[in-house]
Amino acid sequence: MERREFIKQGAVAAAGLTILPMGSLFAANKDKVRLGFIGTGERGRSHIGEALLRSDVEIVAVCDIQERSLQKCREQITKSGKKLPQEYTGGLDAYKKLLDRKDIDAVIIATPWQFHHPQAIDAMKAGKYVGCEVIAGISVDDHWDIVHTSEKTGIPYMTLENVCYRRDVMAVLNMTRQGLLGELLHVEGGYQHNLRGVLFNDGKHTYGHGVEFGPNALSEAQWRTQFNIDRNGDIYPTHGAGPCMHYLDINSGNRFTNLVSFSSKARGLAAYVEELAPGNKNAKINYKNGDVITTMINCANGETVMLSHDTHLPRPYSLGFRVQGTKGIWMDVANSIYVEHQSKDDEWDNVDEWFKKYDHPLWKKYEKLAEGAGHGGMDWFVFNAFIESVLQQKQTPIDVYDSVTMSVITPLSEKSLADGNTPQAFPDFTKGKWQTRKNTFALDDSGF
Repeated sequence: MERREFIKQGAVAAAGLTILPMGSLFAANKDKVRLGFIGTGERGRSHIGEALLRSDVEIVAVCDIQERSLQKCREQITKSGKKLPQEYTGGLDAYKKLLDRKDIDAVIIATPWQFHHPQAIDAMKAGKYVGCEVIAGISVDDHWDIVHTSEKTGIPYMTLENVCYRRDVMAVLNMTRQGLLGELLHVEGGYQHNLRGVLFNDGKHTYGHGVEFGPNALSEAQWRTQFNIDRNGDIYPTHGAGPCMHYLDINSGNRFTNLVSFSSKARGLAAYVEELAPGNKNAKINYKNGDVITTMINCANGETVMLSHDTHLPRPYSLGFRVQGTKGIWMDVANSIYVEHQSKDDEWDNVDEWFKKYDHPLWKKYEKLAEGAGHGGMDWFVFNAFIESVLQQKQTPIDVYDSVTMSVITPLSEKSLADGNTPQAFPDFTKGKWQTRKNTFALDDSGF
């Protein structure tokens, strides 16, 4: 309740408005965002939780095809004391009726990955701001469709990549912008997270200890596991790629030019099932996705990027960030930093004191609002950034070009692996505009 009241009293003020061409499409009352949710599973309800704390957001409608998710959503909203929204269900096209409503300004899409592309396309055509969970699409063509539709309709599209707002990530962004690490040469990131308990659950055992997947499982095990059976590539690149893009000014004076990917053999998922349930049929599946996917990317300005996808093996969580420049290096796994002429020779500094000094101004200002939000507070930042953009009718801080750039790594890595580790040309979704665009991410608080 303390956080709820703080958010009610301290909502970020609209400033520096940039009116978009499609402003006339939106409801006249700009002091409140009328929001629709497509997908009310665990991730969707996390965003709903943030929306319920705000006086400048009204949840008008929700859509899901599973009664179990809708019931949990009803309980969540009822507990908050807010009015229950209109529900849409009954089939995969139910969301289209939600989009037909004229009283919705924006939608949050938190459905399985295969539905993101068509739902986002339809939402933009209906004149709704789109905040979409990762990833943007399955194929390269899907990503071009997102760009072309956003450009044609004038509707912003934002991938809700929350790691861009992680506190240490933003502190290092502050460091790099002040030149502490010198000229950047190489950055790394990734998704290194033991997801075996997420990918398998039979719906009966305690969450995270089943060996089944598909319709009868719980949460992401209903659909996410199948991607690891069918595809070999970095199927979740944005947690690592998003922050790296901001460090290197990608799409704003720099761009990715090509990539090449490598895959280890796939053993982790089958071994996990076999250990829990010897002889189970799911231990005999030929999981296509390699246990460790490594992707190298070249940049127009001469930097290199390395991304890692590692979710099938026993390991602690880490995104594996490394930012290296001519004057120093930061690594999140070691919680360490080295700055030439300031650190002891050949010894790592603990990063805590550095982060106190270079804590990003936005985190200093809004940490109370973010307190208690998911993923260490960064869920508040990404949700707030989207809502403020809608309120102000301005471009989102992670725009359509940034969104598809970090997401298209999936099909490009898949093609590189299928073609024997051949380099893949990176699409220039900006069509040359990257040369003159400016990196404004997190430079002020008018929507972040």
